[in-house]
Amino acid sequence: MERNLMKGNEALAEAAIRAGCKCFFGYPITPQTELSAYMSKRMHKAGGVFLQAESEISAINMVLGASSTGVRAMTSSSSPGISLKSEGISYLAGSDLPAVIINVQRGGPGLGGIQPSQADYWQATKALGHGDFHLLVFAPASVQEMVDMVVKAFDSADKYRMPAMILADGLLGQMMEPVSFPEINADVHDKSSWAANGHGNKRNHHIINSLYLKPDELENSVTDRFARYELIKENETDAELYLTDDCDILLCAYGATARVVKSAVNSAREVGIKAGMFRPKTLWPFPVKELNKACASAKCLLDVEMSMGQMIDDIKLAINCSKPVHFFGRTGGVIPTPAEILGEIKKIGGAV
Repeated sequence: MERNLMKGNEALAEAAIRAGCKCFFGYPITPQTELSAYMSKRMHKAGGVFLQAESEISAINMVLGASSTGVRAMTSSSSPGISLKSEGISYLAGSDLPAVIINVQRGGPGLGGIQPSQADYWQATKALGHGDFHLLVFAPASVQEMVDMVVKAFDSADKYRMPAMILADGLLGQMMEPVSFPEINADVHDKSSWAANGHGNKRNHHIINSLYLKPDELENSVTDRFARYELIKENETDAELYLTDDCDILLCAYGATARVVKSAVNSAREVGIKAGMFRPKTLWPFPVKELNKACASAKCLLDVEMSMGQMIDDIKLAINCSKPVHFFGRTGGVIPTPAEILGEIKKIGGAV
């Protein structure tokens, strides 16, 4: 299979086009601007629509409009831009519409900086908009996984009629790696029962709506949606387990940070410390079963993030606080090094 050297942002865009994305609406922001630039060149040739909106708010509402017709639609941004899109994402969820949102994270809060970060974990998994709802959240750790997860995100969004997010970061977005684009057979989901794409006087109107003025109707809508979420939790979790069969210390990391953690785990093994790694590929739903399997032999866990520790609560809840969970992180755009992480492993190892 042919492999191409591509930047992460551009690979995301190409994968989306090949997965059947027909509408892209975005607004430039570092460090994801190359994704929009690539779309601006390719979408028209691929038979799709590219439009640079006047704002992030406009972009997400254009996605809502396009998705309501049944076509595959996508937007991308970086941390502050995703905050601006949050209202529209809530409307998408409340309208049961599929869409893909890319967040190539940068440091914050506020305008922060343009360096890599993982400080949007809470936003993506806990509070990306008002109201009771979730969205699917995928966390790639390589350019190839960016490609694979974009396809998975579109298919899952269509299957469950809900928004899906690729939570990447500036390191992955700007990184260049060899990548292959396998034959993509996008799942075909029948949207004829809900899509507002013209009725030709042959059926009733399809109304796309997230407004319910009667409390019982809104409650029923939300509870039905959460029943679907339980099904997703049961069937859609995914994680990588690395050297976990006999580990004494289990390191937990996602995305780009997991690449650094894997190096630290290998170094720990070389000096006789039985370390392993758990890497969630889905952040929502969180891979609870996979984590409990990974930490079966571990005496303690170490959560490593490019943030002040946003995943640690999900880790503790997943294992019912049955084992000590330590934390090491860098933030503000600083990437932890293998040597720093190994130092933490040794420090914890001495106390185990």
